[in-house]
Amino acid sequence: MKLKSKTDRAEKAVSPNRLHTLDGLRGFAVVNMIFYHAIWDLVYIYGCDWAWYKGTGAHIWQQCICMTFIVLSGFCALLGKHTLKRGLTVFAGGAAVTAVTLIAMPEDRVVFGILTFMGSAMLVVAALRKVLEKIPAALGLAVNLVLFILTRHIARGYFGLPSFHVQLPQALYSGYFSAFFGFPNEEFFSTDYFVLFPWLFLFLCGLFLYRLTKDKLQDCKFLKVNIPFFGFIGRHSLLIYLLHQPIIYAVLTVVFMIIR
Repeated sequence: MKLKSKTDRAEKAVSPNRLHTLDGLRGFAVVNMIFYHAIWDLVYIYGCDWAWYKGTGAHIWQQCICMTFIVLSGFCALLGKHTLKRGLTVFAGGAAVTAVTLIAMPEDRVVFGILTFMGSAMLVVAALRKVLEKIPAALGLAVNLVLFILTRHIARGYFGLPSFHVQLPQALYSGYFSAFFGFPNEEFFSTDYFVLFPWLFLFLCGLFLYRLTKDKLQDCKFLKVNIPFFGFIGRHSLLIYLLHQPIIYAVLTVVFMIIR
């Protein structure tokens, strides 16, 4: 008799209607995030000099990772009925990251990081779900995409495009409360900073993209492709996110103790 492993049972427990490709994309983003953060530790904590990582290429890589997380999170926001519970869980994870970094490494603290933002965005959707479901999907997608582009640089003090914009009142940039919405003052610092504006608009782009395509999702074979490795990581992305930095830091500490 062939015994079934825990992995086999876990895979069978996944709904046959699950859109495995979404898990895979999230898992792929998590793997990229792990590599990105490992290099960040090497460069900024252990003093390894890598000019590329401090340039445009690494910035584009980092933005692609985060945008993938945000759009996927928005796309999946209406897939279940527990948006409020998920939002509170993710927000609590973000709060835990902030608390740990403030205590253990305040010079590299994370305040209003990606988890805090995504939890907040889910809570906004939970509160406004009925309203959002009444907005025409194509209109919602277009409006939020435009708003994302126009508010992309409000942390730098202006609304609009770099070449054509309106300067925002300095009074908006008044402290930590304003920084949560996207208006940090000169004293604010965080190594990971993703706040309501502009990122809520990108999150809502994912939500309206789901609404625009939801009737065709189950018929799309591409969305049913299951890559077990990335799918598993994608389904456990929150736990992996919370654990990956301490593990990376511990491993690198041991490695550098040995080689030095």
